[in-house]
Amino acid sequence: MTTYLEPSRTGVWDVHASFLPRVYFDGVTRCGGIATLLPPQPVDATVADRVVDGLDALVLTGGKDLDPGSYGRQPHPATDEPRVDRDAWEFALFDAALRAGVPMLGICRGAQVINVAFGGTLHQHLPDVLGHSRHQAGNAVFTTTRISVTPGTRLASLMGEQTSAECYHHQAIDRVGDGLVVCARDDEGVIEAVERPGEPFVLAVQWHPEERLDDLRLFAAIVDAGRVWMTRRSEVDA
Repeated sequence: MTTYLEPSRTGVWDVHASFLPRVYFDGVTRCGGIATLLPPQPVDATVADRVVDGLDALVLTGGKDLDPGSYGRQPHPATDEPRVDRDAWEFALFDAALRAGVPMLGICRGAQVINVAFGGTLHQHLPDVLGHSRHQAGNAVFTTTRISVTPGTRLASLMGEQTSAECYHHQAIDRVGDGLVVCARDDEGVIEAVERPGEPFVLAVQWHPEERLDDLRLFAAIVDAGRVWMTRRSEVDA
């Protein structure tokens, strides 16, 4: 699971630190997985390959906005200051995981990383598109959004054709990346999930499943996909 790298205060300490809210790895561990945290750090393809070689699945987590330069756009005034170290780290992990066939789940920012890595783009500020800020109410308040899931998709097999989700995003997928298919939208047509058909397992949701740990279906899906990948890899290595 990828992590944040942000200023952090605890007790007398005020430092930059790698962290991830507990609800993320609770989602994994409650489904029988083992959570490994992957902090942003200097990276090249060799390093990313070595890291991914030790994983059974990869979760790209939420966080600050991607650098718009990664998809050929100038920054919008509402776009966060770039976290280029995290961007580079996660794009390298994504590439290594895709080449190796390691299952991947993207959550919020992670969904945007996956879409951009496949050549897609983002709406940098949804209020400019929709005329309201309901998708990101602010002050750490998540809004519940109704989601329609595309029949016949991997996501539909996991969630059914209707669900509700906790959202906190002012950006969203614009042009869909090559090879991805839209598998969920909200009532206003905003893309809320994309997936890559076939193998390896690649699923990306714009919402925050970690905020609803009474519903572990997405975490169970990535843990199960990782278990299948581990078994197949062990058979090949035997």
